[in-house]
Amino acid sequence: MSEPTQHPEPGAPDSGLGEEPGMGKGIQLAIGAVIVAALLGWYGWTNLQQGASFQYFQSLDEFMAQAPPAADVGLRLHGYVANTSIERDLEGKEVRFRVQSDPPHSAGDAEQTLAVVYGSLETPDLFKDGAEVVLEGHMSPTGSGHVFVADNVMAKCPSKFEAKLAGEQSEGEDARL
Repeated sequence: MSEPTQHPEPGAPDSGLGEEPGMGKGIQLAIGAVIVAALLGWYGWTNLQQGASFQYFQSLDEFMAQAPPAADVGLRLHGYVANTSIERDLEGKEVRFRVQSDPPHSAGDAEQTLAVVYGSLETPDLFKDGAEVVLEGHMSPTGSGHVFVADNVMAKCPSKFEAKLAGEQSEGEDARL
């Protein structure tokens, strides 16, 4: 003998066994997609509004070919630390160096370099003479011209191809001896 099916009385609270009240999964996904699209749109608009582009960095040659930007414009530059240019000022807690557009070992002495001041003594582990760097900061006028004031210095790892090429050259020199 089976028990009789009970139906809720009108006006009685729902037992929770039926459909859940509220938004369905499709509506929740649509709202999430709209929020993500709006945030991406806002991010792109604010970056383009300030005259920035989506270019990751500007080469030193490209930068030098343009007129000096205003002092408050944020920049990201790519270059190589010029040989024997690194000076650490312990009292001033800053590092001064020069950046050139080509690697020092491939082009010899650079014709054009840019003076850089980094307001910290903590530099990346790979930061040394000839290191490939990306600098974030702005230009600042000085008595003798302009200097790049770096807020962030990122040293890039040398590529495996360059390391392999250097190893092959040294093996060739050893064979000649």
